[in-house]
Amino acid sequence: MNSIEYKEFYDKVGKINGWDFSNVKCISKGVKWDFYNEVAKTCKKSDILLDIGTGGGEAILSIADSALLLVGIDHSTGMIETATKNSAESDIANVRFLQMDAENLNFPENFFNVISSRHSCFYAKEIAKVLVKGGMFLTQQVSENDKLNIKEAFGRGQAWGAKKDSLKAKYITELSDAGFNDIQSFEFNANEYYQTPADLIFLLKHTPTISNFGEKEIDFQILQQFIIDNQTEIGIRTNSERFMVIARK
Repeated sequence: MNSIEYKEFYDKVGKINGWDFSNVKCISKGVKWDFYNEVAKTCKKSDILLDIGTGGGEAILSIADSALLLVGIDHSTGMIETATKNSAESDIANVRFLQMDAENLNFPENFFNVISSRHSCFYAKEIAKVLVKGGMFLTQQVSENDKLNIKEAFGRGQAWGAKKDSLKAKYITELSDAGFNDIQSFEFNANEYYQTPADLIFLLKHTPTISNFGEKEIDFQILQQFIIDNQTEIGIRTNSERFMVIARK
């Protein structure tokens, strides 16, 4: 496949898959946890959970039996429409979805027992405001060296050039300043193998891994060479680096 064919893939792949990452075929090796399993283990059956940046809601719908009430918020109208549709189709009664900005959590103070946020911006003071005393906050975020070989190939990308662990340190400081204690952090750096070029292109099209990917013809030339250089027997190799922070108010 040449660079022109990769460009055609890029133009088509979003129309085929939409925003449904479940269609992306990728093998991961070395992942140390599943974030929403950790959230579920933190919850009691009597708890009220808030999920910030809930997207299409699939994650909290999958753990709906772990809490009394689960509320997912997202700033995107499209994401909330998708989440509401997914909720209706699931026939799960204890999950609600609202369009709301993380910067202004419009809920009563001391309302939630557990708050989660995966790969989404959060504001520690807002979380502290609506979390009960003794409540738990969990977040998983993308580390600076995630997809490192892709960013090296393109010479740009998400957090390109940033010091490792700087985002984690920033979040821990903000949580501490907001009154959280017993703050713990964990991390992993797993290998990922994308099964086809289309799967990798979907990632690049729908995430900020490579800023403005596809706007210039040279991107597809770089992509073509990257695939040649990183093709293995089980897929196109890159890495997934994540950190998790757990804090008690």
